[in-house]
Amino acid sequence: MVTKRATPVKKTTKRKAAVAIDADTRRGLVAAEAYFLAERRGFAAGGELGDWVAAEAAVDSRFRQIREVRR
Repeated sequence: MVTKRATPVKKTTKRKAAVAIDADTRRGLVAAEAYFLAERRGFAAGGELGDWVAAEAAVDSRFRQIREVRR
């Protein structure tokens, strides 16, 4: 004897594609941003790590904003 499935099938809703970025692309964007930050401060030695950290924050913030807009 065959019985019907008791659990109803869930309907899915269409979602917009999530903004994804691979590691190499992200690293390139961060490097470019860090370069421009270093350029603004005259390429003075000793600020490289700070430039990189600020660049990472800027790139991540931009992608977060894009994801929020697409929701």
